[in-house]
Amino acid sequence: MFRGVKIVLLFLFAITFSSSAQTTKRLNTGWEFVRQDLGGIWEAVRPVGKGNPEELPFWQAVNLPHCFNAIDAVDPDVNYYQGPGWYRTTIDVENPYANGRTLLHFEGAGQKTEVYIYTTKVAAHVGGYDEWTADITEAVAAFKKSPIFKTQFKGKIPVIIRCDNSRDLEMMPSSLSDFNVYGGIYRYLNLVYNPQLAIDKIFAHATVDAQGKQGKVSLKTRFFPTDITANAVVKISLIDPQGKSVFNASKTIDSFNGDISLDEIAIKSPKLWSTDLPQQYELRLSVDANGQTFNATQKIGFRNFEFVKKGPFMLNGKRLLLRGTHRHEDHAGVAAAMTEEMMVTEMKMMKEMGVNFIRLGHYQQSRIILNLCDSLGIVVWEEIPWCRGGLGGKIYQEQGKRMLTNMIEQHYNHPSIIIWGLGNENDWPGDFSEFDKEKIRTYMKELNNLSHQLDPSRSTAIRRCDFCRDIVDVYSPSIWAGWYRGVYTEYKDVSKAEFDKSDRFLHVEWGGDSHARRHSENPDNALMKIKTGGGADERAGDASLYGGGARVSKDGDWSESYIANLIDWHLKEQETMPWLSGTAYWPFKDFSTPIRPENPVPYVNQKGVVERDFTKKESYYIFQSYWTTQPMAHIYGHSWPVRWGADGEEKMVKVYSNCDEAELFINGKSYGIKKRNSQDFPAAGLRWAVPMQKGTYQIKVVAKKGKVVVTDEITQEYQTEKWGKPAKLVLQKIADENGLATIEVKAYDADGVLCLDAANEVRFNSVGDGELIKNQGTSTASAKVQLYNGRATVKLKTNAAKNVVSVSAIGLSTQFLVVEK
Repeated sequence: MFRGVKIVLLFLFAITFSSSAQTTKRLNTGWEFVRQDLGGIWEAVRPVGKGNPEELPFWQAVNLPHCFNAIDAVDPDVNYYQGPGWYRTTIDVENPYANGRTLLHFEGAGQKTEVYIYTTKVAAHVGGYDEWTADITEAVAAFKKSPIFKTQFKGKIPVIIRCDNSRDLEMMPSSLSDFNVYGGIYRYLNLVYNPQLAIDKIFAHATVDAQGKQGKVSLKTRFFPTDITANAVVKISLIDPQGKSVFNASKTIDSFNGDISLDEIAIKSPKLWSTDLPQQYELRLSVDANGQTFNATQKIGFRNFEFVKKGPFMLNGKRLLLRGTHRHEDHAGVAAAMTEEMMVTEMKMMKEMGVNFIRLGHYQQSRIILNLCDSLGIVVWEEIPWCRGGLGGKIYQEQGKRMLTNMIEQHYNHPSIIIWGLGNENDWPGDFSEFDKEKIRTYMKELNNLSHQLDPSRSTAIRRCDFCRDIVDVYSPSIWAGWYRGVYTEYKDVSKAEFDKSDRFLHVEWGGDSHARRHSENPDNALMKIKTGGGADERAGDASLYGGGARVSKDGDWSESYIANLIDWHLKEQETMPWLSGTAYWPFKDFSTPIRPENPVPYVNQKGVVERDFTKKESYYIFQSYWTTQPMAHIYGHSWPVRWGADGEEKMVKVYSNCDEAELFINGKSYGIKKRNSQDFPAAGLRWAVPMQKGTYQIKVVAKKGKVVVTDEITQEYQTEKWGKPAKLVLQKIADENGLATIEVKAYDADGVLCLDAANEVRFNSVGDGELIKNQGTSTASAKVQLYNGRATVKLKTNAAKNVVSVSAIGLSTQFLVVEK
């Protein structure tokens, strides 16, 4: 263990293979799928796409990546499917290497997977998040000898895969976790051709001294099992970030078992990897044996980090305040099956928000994400899915150790990773009749020792398991000031008290839920009910919207306005905590969860700063105003069309900006210039009291940072009429573009006044040839959703036909709208 020792790591992640022949191909298209079990493998082995009206079950065409639960995860009327599903396709297999190996490389599939070539089972894997391979070489060769290979299958190889995400107490993660345990081939699947001798893993441990003057790469490799007897020549090159070769060597090896040490590479004054300048070197290996060549390239980085005992975090000898967030692999319409393009968009949005740290919750994530963290300069805490539920038996514990081993070995080279996470909320019982703290401590120690054995250079950490805080290197307690417990103004004091209990403190998970597009004129009203001084942790039942003591999560308005104040307070306080290593807001994006059916968007954890489809909430810009340097300014209320109050009442207009000063204009009139001061809450002093009368307001801000000028504008109505309880719903089409109609419902009282605080739950339906865009888990694409300020919208794909849309709410008459093509 390296407690208190400055360290540096190797980095990289994915190995990129290349040769004169094509060696890797994503198998994205040509698949069929059925979401149920089969009577036996024989039911899946007909040629794909032939069409047989007597065949049962009915298969549907899909592309990979694909998730069982793309839609039902957020369907308000069903529990999401947990069970088996089958995939099938036929592929061409022609390995260009004599006596080479043919593999199916899974980047992730949930949660238990079996692989068949025709009716021959060739591999099985348990665990939905680590990578693995199925060697199909012998099975393919055998099937090619079958007479049906050319007759029935026309020279193609039938591949059949069974995935299963059924509930299983002896499998991580627990179904009690606050996220869906998804099923399917929800990451990329690759066909790989290897020569006789091929590299399985590269371990490139890159270190640098505290002064950055001397770097070293300890290079090891592991080969796939082989029966080759000839010597092999390994050529090694290291290319610096500017493309200059800084090391070249050649080595002959005659043993291919175990981890083989290849070289110790010394680099004088290496160019360092950092969050501001994530410089990476490229390691190139070629292996020549029996006239065949295997090529591999991998990115690595040099950096030095330290969690100072009773102090902050240091990167390359300088303090770095970790400004972080979290990520679940989840997105509107696809669930876990995010494409590479989606992942790139998400990570770039994080970086543009100012993120320099991310905790990947709560499982090993895609190689694409880790590569993006390396290239964008985002420091990483990655963890295994030991999440809630307690501690299972031998099978359960072996899986945890296997997943930890796979995560470390597969992501060993990434310069971005600084922490291996061993668990989350392991003090949360529920899956097993026994809850034994000492047994949990024993297992945590085993994981901690295993992590340091596999990788002594990185830290270990857990979140929220106080009776294990002394075991790991870095500890994060539960602090939810202003949401599950307490008020947000207690944040600094509570954090300091927790900091004093730990040698190395890092606060991950803070924030609260916000229903996108809901705003409030008095967002902090709920705080008057909250008891203070009793801590700010999350306890059993706190996430529930029912019962228990007063808390904002139950008694607040779930408005963006409240969360804006909570986030604003946290961020301004973090600037005055010199001992703080950093924090991570939970999470970046709203995500699906099976345990929150009564949320404003059912089955969605709504704590994100963007919605499940990347739509930014107001809070995104608050982070930008504190964490970024590119000049920006954002008037609060882009999604708040109507404000309310008495005639002539002063209303606060807030601007979130990182500029030095800003001037506000209302309907063309200047309301003066304000100077930014991060400690002047709220909005860092960029707020104006504006008397408002009934009418329309054009609001503009002009902000300056040095010589750079940025502007922002919004239009708002101001309503002075008071309203009673909602008496009727009004449904209308407010937009129609490219065959996509936007339908809006509003709630009015008996006198026809818009009810701007109405939060009724409404349900949309449609009849006709069109398609209602629903079950996306967002505020504007859900069949069932709470109103935001007396309104809600949904979209209808008209399909150039006549449709009828309805909206209903308990106690109100159902309304209908005819939508013409």
